[in-house]
Amino acid sequence: MPPNLSIRRIELDLGKGLVILLVVFGHLVARVDPAGVTWYEPLRRAIYAFHMPFFLYLSGLVAAYSGLLLSPRSAWWRVLRARAKRLLIPFAAFGGLTLAGKLAAEHVMYVDHPPANWRAGLDGLLWHTAASPALSVWYLFVLFTVSLGAMAFLDGRASRIVPLLALALLLFAVKLPALCYADRLGTYAIFFALGGAAGLAGARWERIVDRHWGWLLALFAALLAGIAWRGAAWPPHAVLLVAGTLSMPALHGLLRYSPASWPRFVLWLGRYSFMIYLVNTWFIGLAKGLLLHVWGWDGANFLPFAMVLMATGLAGPVLLKRYALRHAPLLDRLTD
Repeated sequence: MPPNLSIRRIELDLGKGLVILLVVFGHLVARVDPAGVTWYEPLRRAIYAFHMPFFLYLSGLVAAYSGLLLSPRSAWWRVLRARAKRLLIPFAAFGGLTLAGKLAAEHVMYVDHPPANWRAGLDGLLWHTAASPALSVWYLFVLFTVSLGAMAFLDGRASRIVPLLALALLLFAVKLPALCYADRLGTYAIFFALGGAAGLAGARWERIVDRHWGWLLALFAALLAGIAWRGAAWPPHAVLLVAGTLSMPALHGLLRYSPASWPRFVLWLGRYSFMIYLVNTWFIGLAKGLLLHVWGWDGANFLPFAMVLMATGLAGPVLLKRYALRHAPLLDRLTD
């Protein structure tokens, strides 16, 4: 166990809080863009160039810091059960609940990505996943797969991290089909592996980050500005790899520079990030469906409309966790 694990936990919680803010922002608009709004899509394009790669990087760090990546074979069955409980059960439960909620709600309000019926919804959730009615839960399935796959590949030997990185980069380069989230797995495994490599390097990686994060952050900010301005014409896969990789030392260094100076709100969000990730789209969709009955979101209306959706997408899951799920012990444990 690393000697500065408590400090690392604060950094990781801040990182998760920052990312979950970006996740919720990216979910405000689904298929139909508001008319007359020119700033949201460029900003979202810049955010999507790095926010999930950085999330997978943080996940890789956690897997390395916790010892999961180098688990001995004798622990594999225990790790498999724990990972399934932590990731696969919430994936199935909240994916199914999202599907049921959309089928019920589409008769009374506007719903993003409604499935045609139960069969089509289940097919999208589990097999033809480009059409998933709960696409945001892909992260849980991918994290389950990459964490156990990396553990088995390393087989307790940190020296295998370089071949693991090479394999993950090969998967990134190969266009996998959108079947059972294989395309997402191929795209994001490299970022988890990079996080795992950073975590295994430990203090050596942290010294590199502390020494160079300032100029890397400036470079990262310039890249994001370019993506927002001209990035629609750039190859998206290459943009994701470059921006996602650069975000790791840049943002990790920013988190490490002065953790105490960050707003406590971000740390608080980080500690509820799993719950917010699972159900933020429920609350955004509900608020959007209700508000569109009485308030348009086109043009100048979009900014206040988006602020309401952001507040709902962040506060709703936390209130659900704190005041409702405590009466449902099973769901409460699944969302810890």
